[in-house]
Amino acid sequence: MDKHEIKNRIEYVVVCVSEFARRFKLTNQQAYAYLRRFTGIDFLIKYYEVEHTQSIESAVEDLQVYCYNRGGRIS
Repeated sequence: MDKHEIKNRIEYVVVCVSEFARRFKLTNQQAYAYLRRFTGIDFLIKYYEVEHTQSIESAVEDLQVYCYNRGGRIS
């Protein structure tokens, strides 16, 4: 993976965390901690190839469901 691809993936994760925070009225730090705890960040990294082809809103919904299924209770 080249530097450009790494930069794109990092930017994508940052945007998703920010949008997750906005949607659920959390700070970015709270959203990041929640997504780390319930492996949402790992999900974004693992499934980047598929997730980044969809809207950010769709990614946020996917994160919500994914984390909920792993014990998170944001809904």
